[in-house]
Amino acid sequence: MDGSKLYVGNLSYAVTNEELKELFSQYGEVKQANVIEGKGFGFLEMSNPEDAEKAQKALNGSDFKGRALRIEEAKPQKPRQDRGYR
Repeated sequence: MDGSKLYVGNLSYAVTNEELKELFSQYGEVKQANVIEGKGFGFLEMSNPEDAEKAQKALNGSDFKGRALRIEEAKPQKPRQDRGYR
């Protein structure tokens, strides 16, 4: 794993940033946790790639609040196309 940012999918809509941070902090320092409200996914930044990989291996597919987590390395956000709306 190259980066320390993770995509966390299949979250319960009730999960908070704090709960996500607490879950992942078992595997290292969590710099930032951001649950996208009402979407069922979020992003997490660990302090280093090793901790991110450890967390991914341990938690991917695991049950959290009744849902099987899907964890992947976060991909950089693609620039949005200018669609001419102004």
